[in-house]
Order: sequence, then C-alpha cells, then structure tokens
Amino acid sequence: MTGRLKRTAGATLMLAAMLLSLVAVAAGGCRRISGEGGGIGQAGGPSGAGRANTHSTAEALAAKLQGLSLSDFFEVSWRELSLRDPESVLTNGLSGVYGLKDAELTDLSDQYVRETYRMCAAVLDLLRRNYDRAKLGAKDQVSYDVYEWYLDDAVRGQEFMYSDFPATVVDVTSVHLMTLHFFTDLHPVANQRDARDYVTRLRQVRTKFDQLIEGLKLREKAGVVPPRFAIQWALPGVDSLARAGATSTPFYTVFETKVNALSEAGGVGPAEKVELLKDARLAIDRFVIPAYRSLEQYLQHQVTVAPPEVGISQYPNGERYYAYLLKHYSTIDMGADDIYRLGTEQLDRIHTEMRAVFDRLGYPKGDSLVKLFDRVAKDSPRVAAAKVIDTYNDIISAAVKRLPTAFDHLPRARVVAVKSPIMGAYDPPSLDGSRPGVFLAGMANKDEALFAMPTLAYHETVPGHHLQIALAAESQLPAFRNMASFQGYTEGWALYAEQLAWELGWYKGDLLGELGYLQAQAFRAARLVTDVGIHIKGWSFDEAVRFFSEQTGYATGDLIDPTQQITRYSVWPGQAVAYELGMLKLLELRQKARDQLGAKFDLKEFHDVVLTNGSMPLGILERVVDDYIRVKRGP
Repeated sequence: MTGRLKRTAGATLMLAAMLLSLVAVAAGGCRRISGEGGGIGQAGGPSGAGRANTHSTAEALAAKLQGLSLSDFFEVSWRELSLRDPESVLTNGLSGVYGLKDAELTDLSDQYVRETYRMCAAVLDLLRRNYDRAKLGAKDQVSYDVYEWYLDDAVRGQEFMYSDFPATVVDVTSVHLMTLHFFTDLHPVANQRDARDYVTRLRQVRTKFDQLIEGLKLREKAGVVPPRFAIQWALPGVDSLARAGATSTPFYTVFETKVNALSEAGGVGPAEKVELLKDARLAIDRFVIPAYRSLEQYLQHQVTVAPPEVGISQYPNGERYYAYLLKHYSTIDMGADDIYRLGTEQLDRIHTEMRAVFDRLGYPKGDSLVKLFDRVAKDSPRVAAAKVIDTYNDIISAAVKRLPTAFDHLPRARVVAVKSPIMGAYDPPSLDGSRPGVFLAGMANKDEALFAMPTLAYHETVPGHHLQIALAAESQLPAFRNMASFQGYTEGWALYAEQLAWELGWYKGDLLGELGYLQAQAFRAARLVTDVGIHIKGWSFDEAVRFFSEQTGYATGDLIDPTQQITRYSVWPGQAVAYELGMLKLLELRQKARDQLGAKFDLKEFHDVVLTNGSMPLGILERVVDDYIRVKRGP
C-alpha cells in the first residue's frame, strides 16, 4: 500500500503526519511505506507528563541548541524530535544511539502532541535566526532547505491537528492497526531484554488507546468524524481483538514464536520462557484486550454521529485542509483542479498505450478495460499460493542482478518478501543492520496471476523503495536526511522505478507483464482524478468506485480492489496524488538533464544525483539537479 511510511514509510509518514493524526509516526515516521495493496487493515503506559527524563520541552530544547555549529544543530535537534516517538526510535534500531532507556510507546495525548508542535516551531525559529543560509556551502544549503521545509510543513499542520481520521479501516492511518503492526512485525525480540520490553509495552496499550479515544472526542467536538462506512468496516477487526482470548491474539502468538526461538545461551532458558509468556498473557488480558473493548465502544458511538457522505470538504475548514495535504504529500504547489486535469490527460495517454498492446494480443477492440484485464488474468500463468512469496523473492533476485545497468551505487542492505496481513508495502531495514528491508507481500493464501507481480515487486523493492531508502540511509548525510521522508519524492521514485524497468527492457517478450505495468500506471493516474473528485468535486463513494474501475480495469475481488482503494482515498485525503506527481517531476528533471547535457548525459550519474542526496521536497530536488547540470555542462 502505498504505501504506507518510512523513515518515514508509508509508512510509511513524516513528523507532520504524526502530529496531524496523533499516530506514532514522529520524526521519521513508523517507517512503513504506504503500499499498493489497498491499505485496508486485515487484522482482525506512562503519559507525556512522566517523560521529562527523555523528552525535552520546547524551552529546554531551545536552550540546548544555542551556540551549536550547524551540523551539531541538525544532529541534536533531530535526535530530540525523534525521541518524541520512541516506537520509531526502537524500530530504526537507534535506541542505544539516542539513549532511549525506557520501554515506552509513543504518547498520543493532546498535551504531548501540542508540545511537539512547539518544539518543531522552536527548532525552525532557531534555524532561521541563527544560521545565515547565504553563507553556507552548497551541501549545507541543501540540508538547510530540506530541514526548513520539513519543519515549516509540520508547524503549518498544527492548524489541522483535529482534521484527520486516526481510527478507521485503513491501516497506515489507524492507531489500533499500526499498534498491532508495531508489536507483531517491528518490535525486536532478539534477547531477554527485548522480550521484557515487549511485555512492558503491552502494559501501555490501554493508556495509548485512552489517548486515541480522547483524540477522537476532540475531533468529534471540532466537527470531524469519519464517514460512517469507514467506521463500520473497522469495527469487525476491533471486535475480533476485543473478544479474543489473550493467547489467540497476534500480540501473543507472534511473541510466543519469537520467545521460543530464543536460545538458552542467550540467557533465556525454559523457565524464563514460561515466565515471559505468562507475563505477556496477563498483560494482554489486563491492558490490550480492554483497550480494544474501549475503542470498540467508542466507535459504536461514532457510527451514530458519522456522516454518510465522503469528502473532506464537508468538514470545517475542509478545503483549506485539503490544499495543505496536497502540498504536504506531493511537496509541490499544484491546485486541485490542475491535478484533476493532469490525471485525465495521463489516463488518455496510458489507455492509448494499453490498446496498442491489446491489439498485438488480438483482444477485442470494443471490450471494456475490466473485461480485457479479466482475460489477461485468465491468460496469465498462475502462481500457487504456496509459491507466491518464493516467486516474489525470485523476481527481486533477478532485478538485483540487472541493477548495474542503470546504477553505480547499490545499498548493502538486502530486501526480502515475507508473508504479512498487510499486502503490498515496504518496511525499511533498521539502521543498525539487525533487520533487512522487508516487502510485505500479503498472506499468500490464494493463487496469484503472474502478470501483475513484477511491477509490484519493482515498486516496493528494487529499483523502487528499497533501493532508494536503503541507499539514502547508507549515505554520508545528516541523520535527518537519512531518515526523513517526503512522499512526492519517495513514492514518485518508486513509480519512476516501474517505468525505468519497462524502459530497460525488463518486460521484453512479456506482453502480459507489460499490461501489468500499464495497469499499474493507470492506477496511479486515476488516483489524481478520484482523490480530487471525492474531496473537492462532491463525488459519491459509488461514483468514485465506478470511475476507478472503468479507468484501470480493476474489479471487485482483485488484489487492487476498487472499493478498498476508494476507501483509502476517502479517509487518507491527498496522499494518493504523491505517486504520479512525483514520477512526472522526476521524468521532467531527467529530460531536462538529457536535453541540456546532450552527449554528456549519463543515466547512472543522474540516478546518483537523485538518490544519494536522500529524500527531499521536489522543488529542492530540482535545484539540486539544476546545480548538477550547470557543473557538468561547464563554462
């Protein structure tokens, strides 16, 4: 899904996203990149006042930052902002580096989030007042610009801190689903300390959900309740955990598997394992299950006051919020009407290319895209459920071998496809090297048509998300530039990677695979139209589903399900436009470099310029590319 956040990553979601939703995705986000599988959840503590020992106030942080060199200012301020989200610090493998001593979940309380906003504002003010950009070297100017944009975007988001939907059926934006993902997929259990910390954090889930519910009440008071269907569809998953026995929940079963895999040589003997599992069961009984019960009760109430319609413009300040989100996610200035028009133009182009391939296959000219792609799925080889993950890993291995034709620098960290309740998303490798990049490829519980698999793998792994994110993390950049994520760049790169694979001939001789690529391209172009249609032009849910299906060829029950996609766009406004807008900007910059450099243009070198500078707003990337062109071209 697109996915979902990353250092971010999608996800996975930047610090601003954490602030907007009170989701645990501060300074670098929960790291998961929003994925392409629909984004629908398939899963069935101390407060901020007690954290003065590890989390600075705005005033204390400002005092700590006075008189520092610019590089130290970057490092110290980023560390302190990162510590506001201990879940991400742990996930990134930075607990020791950043001095995270206590096993905590990220605080979602209103007071804590407001203090985080104040900290961002204080860092932004000090950056602007204490450091003269004009006197900095070229590299430091880029870092200055990226950090300023990031902080300014976060601070501007405070106006909308009650405008989002942190408890629906869409996983990346929903606290309850991301909490489950944190425990089952991201929390390390490599030794006795990790296992003890896991149990300690289980005991904080009730507090975290109480904070979530308080946030929902504040939103309701502000006139913001999600569309009714998004709550109704979330309730079965919440109910399944609220009514479960402790030992049948994923919180316990995943932990049990990991604990039983610990070795006695590592200090975890049979008796210790029994004790750990007993403590986990009690914590789930006393804190986790009651948390889900409380959330279920409040969501049942919200159903009674929720609007039946979709669209952010129906809420107070909704159109202004949407305009903020478009820039927040795409990182460029483009209005909703222009985005809508661009989407229709791109769909016309892609449909023309599709029809040419259908003609080569001898498919009927008059059939709808839904009928045509239904035939493609039937004509495509089928991959048995038991072989889906292995097939994805084979596709990744073949792609890795092809990378040197277009890239001089490759990441050291490896990437693997794994089974997951989340389909089509990516978790970056931990910065300490303890965990590889992970492509969450779904449950693999049914056969899949092969024609669509390569494009998804290229997007989520190489040359897509994994190549970009892991390479940035290994680059010699300030920490915030290794970890911060801007979705116009990140998702734009992953979509650019899909097209690059086509340009490099990776689909040669595979017309069905090429149609899989073109369908994925139509998928992202259609998002531009449907997202604006839902949130600005007054489209109904059904109207959006119908348009999406007709324009992409996806049908109900497909891995990319139109109903799930429109659900995602309905409760995560603006995010889906980042992909296409980012890709088009990257293609524009590549063409600019090609045109102005002529024979001097080198594709590998261009990719180095784009990738080794880390994720950044697209306007800043354009300046970086322009500087590269000027230097490369010479006098």
